[in-house]
Formats: sequence, C-alpha cells, structure tokens
Amino acid sequence: MPIAEKDIKLLWGRAAGYCSNPACRTKVSEIGANGESYLTGEQAHIVARQANGPRGQDGGGSNAYENLVLLCPTCHTKIDKSPDGTYPVEVLLEWKEQHEAWVDNWAESKKMGTTAELMKFVTELLNENKHYFDAYGPRSEIAEANPGSSAHAVWTARKLDTLLPNNRKIVQALEVNAKLVPGEMKAAVLKFKDHALSYEQNQYGRLDHYQLFPSDFAELVHKWAV
Repeated sequence: MPIAEKDIKLLWGRAAGYCSNPACRTKVSEIGANGESYLTGEQAHIVARQANGPRGQDGGGSNAYENLVLLCPTCHTKIDKSPDGTYPVEVLLEWKEQHEAWVDNWAESKKMGTTAELMKFVTELLNENKHYFDAYGPRSEIAEANPGSSAHAVWTARKLDTLLPNNRKIVQALEVNAKLVPGEMKAAVLKFKDHALSYEQNQYGRLDHYQLFPSDFAELVHKWAV
C-alpha cells in the first residue's frame, strides 16, 4: 500500500521541505529555470518496509508518518548503503525530532520596540506569501489558464515550505509583542491566528471548514507599518 497523502503532507510540512539530517538540511523542493517545480526529497523509512531491508525488523515498518523521515537523495542513499548499525533507528528518530524542533524554532520571535517595527516584520512575511499565492495559487493566471500546468505542484511545495512557516512566524511575533498590537487590530489578529491554525490543519487532513485569510488583517498591518 502506498504512503497516504496525509502522511506525505505531514512529513513535508513538519520538515518544511528540508533534509532532516542536521548536518545537511538541504532544501529538497526546487523551481527550475522554466518555472516548473520538482521535488528532490525522499520519504525514507526509518524501519524498512521489508524485514531484510535497512534497519529491518520482523514484520517490516509501516508507511505512516511516524516511520518516515524526509531526506535528500544523497543522505538517503548514504544511510541505506552504509554497513548495518552505522545509522540505527534511534539515530534517524533523533534526526527527525531535532529537525522538526529546528523548524519550530523558526517561529521564535524577539521583542520589538515599536508597533511599526512589528508590522513591517509581518508585512514582509505576508508579501512573500502573497507573491506565491498570486503566482501559483488556485486563482493565479497560470493555474486558471492551464489547470494541468506545474502551478499546482509549485503551490503545494510553497505552502509547505514557505507559507506555513511564515504563518507560524507571524503568530509568534504577534504573541510575543502583544502589547504593541493596536486595539483596533485585536479582532483581526484573532481571525488571523484562527486562519493560520486551521489552514495548516487543512493541509494535512481536509477540514469541513476553515477560517479564510482575513483581508482586514492585512489592511490594518499595512496601516500600522508606516
């Protein structure tokens, strides 16, 4: 049975599109010169699917997220071709845990001095998200003109390695610097936090409904960034 889409998205999202080997951390999603997206990352099994495979055990390992680690092709080949015991299960689990903690730490934010400084930081992240949404999202010119184009693949990759991490950074910055958030923004900030959380959850498993991006949040951010 192939790896379920939910497990693939969870793996790529939690790893943010980077090799999970702490000594490597190569980005494993690329956009070529012709604009087409391609993924170089490989969903490596921590316990091999077959009992006689690398780090094999009786009954073999599962295809679930818990038994997968995202690696670049070089690291994947290296660990699977190395002598038995060189890269045991415990090492790969530690790599995965450390890497996902590293990704989570991207969202750590410092205390800022002014409301304008905070909003300029948020603006930069919103602008990056908007760039990819406009260029490759479902309403983009290329997606609407040619539904079979590579835009969907690019959009999927950028959601996992750029938009979701950026949303986490914005939420963390707003929480750490809550005293700098103007009163008129409080309701919009809550809506954005709801959007960021539910939007991420929707990438890993379809929700019946989630908070859409609140346009009033972006408007207020730009207002207070000057």
